[in-house]
Amino acid sequence: MPTPHNSAAKGQIAKTVLMPGDPLRAKVVAETFLDNPVCFNEVRGMLGFTGTYKGHTLSVMGSGMGIPSIAIYSYELYHFYDVDTIIRIGSAGGLAPQVNLRDIVIGQAACTDSNFAAQYKLPGTIAPIADFALVRRAVEVAESLGANYHVGNLLSSDVFYSERETSEAWAKMGVLGVEMEAAALYLNAIAAGKRALGIMTVSDLVLREGSLPAEERQNSFTQMMEIALETAISV
Repeated sequence: MPTPHNSAAKGQIAKTVLMPGDPLRAKVVAETFLDNPVCFNEVRGMLGFTGTYKGHTLSVMGSGMGIPSIAIYSYELYHFYDVDTIIRIGSAGGLAPQVNLRDIVIGQAACTDSNFAAQYKLPGTIAPIADFALVRRAVEVAESLGANYHVGNLLSSDVFYSERETSEAWAKMGVLGVEMEAAALYLNAIAAGKRALGIMTVSDLVLREGSLPAEERQNSFTQMMEIALETAISV
């Protein structure tokens, strides 16, 4: 049944969805990696496609930027379209000193400065964590590809242009990288009894000099996509 944000009919979206932030990136992923992709959504420009990868039906759909946007789209996918698994794909800014440009970060958990979890009215602080089976499989694939990868905490921030002191504080606590969506995705998955994971390429360094030019971002993105796709069809 269509929602205010998704025009797909029942059955047009696969059980597993890859979710980049940029809807145009979703289109590139579909056209590059999926066989016979069919567009199922164009509402608000948030493109979504379903096709096959190595014989497995997969979907890819944009999430938009930030926690409020991915919260809406992932909630609808889990609750209205019977999606079981969402793998967030994209880029992150490296925070930890051992994280370098082009490295892959597999988000075991996601810290956040957002108030998103307040809706659950919990008597404490919940830790948004990824599905362990997805984490384990992503690590296996990354190792088989010889990728430089790290597993650990992400920061899902509501602030893109933050003060240096804020980033330094998160880095001191061992946070690997910063992005803007994973925590809400993980919390939506937990609340729905579904699965989620974030896999990111480090495209720039927050506390050191370094940023990938456009062409290198694309090359590094391809390796991250291999990990995400193989994880998606294996668990």
